[in-house]
Amino acid sequence: MLIIDDHPMFRTGLGLILRTALEGIAVQEVGALHEALAPAIAEPAVILLDVHLRGLNGLECVAALLGRWPAAAIVVLSADATEATARAALARGAVAFVPKSDTAADIIDTVRQLLHGEFARQPVDAAAHAPGLTPRQQQVLDLLCQGLPNKTIGRRLDLSENTVRGHVQAVLAFLGAPSRTKAAFEARRRGLVD
Repeated sequence: MLIIDDHPMFRTGLGLILRTALEGIAVQEVGALHEALAPAIAEPAVILLDVHLRGLNGLECVAALLGRWPAAAIVVLSADATEATARAALARGAVAFVPKSDTAADIIDTVRQLLHGEFARQPVDAAAHAPGLTPRQQQVLDLLCQGLPNKTIGRRLDLSENTVRGHVQAVLAFLGAPSRTKAAFEARRRGLVD
């Protein structure tokens, strides 16, 4: 398990709580993305990621973390418990969003379920998609705009590469874009992605 949070007290406290509640769990703690991606960090099964990191939005880190550890389950933690933040986290590939105001028991329960394969990915709110795109196509668009290839998108969304290819083609047609790069540009221009 890896905790990425730039507040040492919160990070250390959460690590202590998890080590106590989940016997035998190895918890690594870092304060920044570059520390998380250091070679010394062992591959984590679960990553607890703060949204507000010093000088960087944690949501922007999701793609980099999944690029290094595609099988990792990322749980975004934030004091900003707005629906928009939760939807953005899930759309970028986090499996869950947990407000920091939740109890320690809630966080422990989420982690325990993830470690035992009993956790179902939280759905991205259907209202978060652009008119003319299905919720799944919006998810594909979000990941496409992060520069992820079809294979990685498929792993993240639990879809076959052929299914992802079909969604990408539908997204390109919807945006009137001849390429993925131009689709990403057009999606940002229209405000369809953050």
